[in-house]
Amino acid sequence: MGSTWFTSDTHFGHARIIESCHRPFADVAEMDAEIIRRWNQVVGAADTVWVLGDWALGDKARGLEIVSELHGTKHLVAGNHDACWPGRIGAQRHLRQFLDAGFASVQDFARVKLPATVKNVPGRKVLLSHFPYAGDSHGGDRYAQFRLRDEGAWLLHGHVHNAFLVSGRGINVGVDMHGFAPVGALALAQVIDSTEDGDRPDTA
Repeated sequence: MGSTWFTSDTHFGHARIIESCHRPFADVAEMDAEIIRRWNQVVGAADTVWVLGDWALGDKARGLEIVSELHGTKHLVAGNHDACWPGRIGAQRHLRQFLDAGFASVQDFARVKLPATVKNVPGRKVLLSHFPYAGDSHGGDRYAQFRLRDEGAWLLHGHVHNAFLVSGRGINVGVDMHGFAPVGALALAQVIDSTEDGDRPDTA
């Protein structure tokens, strides 16, 4: 059985993101190639990757082509820049494009189990969404109606780019905070453990 990884906000094909998020690339071609390289460097063919939204902008056809160039079984939790995101008019018409491109599934939210970090202690269930419980990359909390409510579970998310890594019970898995590569499930479980005082909500 392979490993599980998480990532978000790749923004393939999006030139403006290089300047706005201070990405260390000369242009879109370099950015896209390097994100692809770093992904395939850590993710194996038998692995699973959860992409928490904002896959591609600019040349979206090229963005969808990239799906097949990346290792692993890929699941998309749609973000506000994805054509299949339910907050966009006609989102359902685009769903098949993402599935045909190579995503194994596309959804608005998800719930997964992280690996155990302590012997004889079960792994922790976490929620997945593009949006954090609170916080944004700029301005106020946009898209409030699409955000999950904090009821005690940890949330893995994207959307905020390099605004913060951990906030409350949320962890930003976006590429801007993780060396432009997916981050492993065990590493995220360890981040949660390191920020808690021993209380483990939502274990199973």
